[in-house]
Amino acid sequence: MSLRHGVLGLLAELEHASGYDLMKIFDVSLAGVWPATQSQLYTELGKLTTEGLIEVAAEGARNRKEYRITAAGRAELRHWLVEVPARRPLRDETLLRVFFLGQLEPEEARDYLRRGATYLDQRLEKLAEDEKNNINWGDDNLSRYGRLVMEYGKRYLTLRRDWQAEAADRIAPAD
Repeated sequence: MSLRHGVLGLLAELEHASGYDLMKIFDVSLAGVWPATQSQLYTELGKLTTEGLIEVAAEGARNRKEYRITAAGRAELRHWLVEVPARRPLRDETLLRVFFLGQLEPEEARDYLRRGATYLDQRLEKLAEDEKNNINWGDDNLSRYGRLVMEYGKRYLTLRRDWQAEAADRIAPAD
């Protein structure tokens, strides 16, 4: 996925939104699968506007702009959803490090894996807190499919956490 398609998809669902509104949604719902910084988002809004895929729907105080998707933007989003094969993640830094944990003392290797499991526990707690306090699920498309993505995220983090904890326990102590 590219940031551009994330923005197009959100604008297709919301009909119109400001950069600030989009950033809030990215932070709550998409940060786990496609994080974006404020500068990246605003740069992308400029590019999409220049390319005619979105347009300014309204301008308000302090130069606030609300954007909406154009017909060309909807066509690009549909093309990406239907015709462009999804890229599968090819790199995993955690697993690359695990592959070379033999270069450490066993206790250091166990500590690395345990720290990873602890970090993932914290991410799961934050995800649950965000879902409870910041997400109002409805019957709209963003809620319906957002819940699916949220469930995937929870399962993925749980799997990785459990695997790291089990792998740490399997490393034999030093002689």
